[in-house]
Amino acid sequence: MTSSKGTTPITATGLSESRLEHLADRVRPVNDRPSIPVHTPITDEAVGAIPACEATDVEHAVDRARRAQSTWSETPVDDRAAILERFGDLVADRRETLLDLIQLETGKSRLHALEEVVDVPLTCSYYASEGPGILADDRRTGAVPLATTATVTRDPVGVVGVLSPWNYPMTLSMTDAIPALLAGNAVVCKPDAKTPFIALALAELLEEAGLPSGIFQIVTGEGATVGPALIDAVDYVAFTGSTETGRSVAEQAGRNLIGCSLELGGKNPLIVLDDANVETAARGAVEGAFTNAGQLCLAPERIFVDERRYEAFLDAFVGATRRLSVGLEFDYGPDVGSLIDGDHLASVEAHVEDAVSDGASVLTGGRARPDVGPFCYEPTILTDVDPDARVACEETFGPVVSVMPVADADDAIERANDTDYGLNASVWTSDRSRGREVARQIDCGTVCVNDPYTIGWGAVDAPMGGFGDSGLGRRHGPEGLTRFTESRTIATSRVGPLGAPPGVPKWLFARAFTGLTAVQRRLTRWVS
Repeated sequence: MTSSKGTTPITATGLSESRLEHLADRVRPVNDRPSIPVHTPITDEAVGAIPACEATDVEHAVDRARRAQSTWSETPVDDRAAILERFGDLVADRRETLLDLIQLETGKSRLHALEEVVDVPLTCSYYASEGPGILADDRRTGAVPLATTATVTRDPVGVVGVLSPWNYPMTLSMTDAIPALLAGNAVVCKPDAKTPFIALALAELLEEAGLPSGIFQIVTGEGATVGPALIDAVDYVAFTGSTETGRSVAEQAGRNLIGCSLELGGKNPLIVLDDANVETAARGAVEGAFTNAGQLCLAPERIFVDERRYEAFLDAFVGATRRLSVGLEFDYGPDVGSLIDGDHLASVEAHVEDAVSDGASVLTGGRARPDVGPFCYEPTILTDVDPDARVACEETFGPVVSVMPVADADDAIERANDTDYGLNASVWTSDRSRGREVARQIDCGTVCVNDPYTIGWGAVDAPMGGFGDSGLGRRHGPEGLTRFTESRTIATSRVGPLGAPPGVPKWLFARAFTGLTAVQRRLTRWVS
């Protein structure tokens, strides 16, 4: 496994301390607040600082957003769509600077950072194109055809709070904010304190695209302080993060009687069937398991291989993994970058060490690489893992994957479903029809056939979310837009009240009404 040494941050990227200070100045606390230093995983050095906002600052940000939102919601939806399309264009045009900033904050490889920069314009274009139609008034069947009508309208919920994580700071702040904005809401985003600057840069680009002041705001600070204050102040909350924190978010949102969507953890399975091309499956496993150094909620962490393909798959998978390079350069050289910080590195190391102490074998990797960067860890493949080991049951969220033989497809499905999580899965086979049949039996919100996760996430027109401990609600598709709206039914009668007309005996009305509903039921069955 090759490696490449990182270079000095900031100077290598062309970014400057003054630029990061300018971005931090976009946060508007009520009073002077202490600063939180922001460290780059590349060297563990501080590259900037952000205000440690308090609850009062969050309340003021939401108040500003609420005042601005009333005008924004009255802006024609096509005009809102045009602004978001321009924003997507600006992201694409400024991609090199944004790539530098993502790498500086996260330590991920440039190719993995590119996934984020490509994703945001695609999301903008989808919702700018399809969103106005999704939000348009919808004619429904009335209570009594011909005599009554029913129309569903959609209004914005008001102010949406977005709590975004550090692992995909661009994608996971914008994938919720874009449809929320299109629906006519204001958004207050709280990025993770480890990765605030990319969200601040995007706020700047949104205003450059024409978004009115106050409609998209950033509050920074510690999650335990800012998060609860934001949930208490907004009308809907979109959260991406751990299952443990997600439970707390859902509980608080429930007490406040506001809607929430939660994308949480995963212990994702990858299934290799007996007719799979093992070279293709191994390439997919490498791409899925080690993207962003495994710090991806969609990444496979458990691989189940038909015993007739097990040895051949292992040979191909281990060989491809050993050829990966670990590095921290601001170019497209290294394959895998850094973990986010020392605490996370210690957690990943503990999972591997516990597994080995319980009898697991390390086929490749299994060690930190301080010679490359302070938090780098080699892509790691384990076998002979105890089913009760932490690495088998808990989300590792690092470049670590377990490979296990199974008797057949039924055995693989049973093992894949033996978890409280249900976010993403993949099935590998030469028979796509068979792959889809297996996919239907896996308890996950998204299942990809012959791809680890990209084609599922990239299908922006299709909903994405989890079962069980992996979350609530869906992002992407029409579902990802309508969650940020309140539906209203407007029912109209052409004949006045539907009760018995004056002078008509009640028994006669009852007989006629019963006959009418019977006809309506038959018509409904016939139409369907």
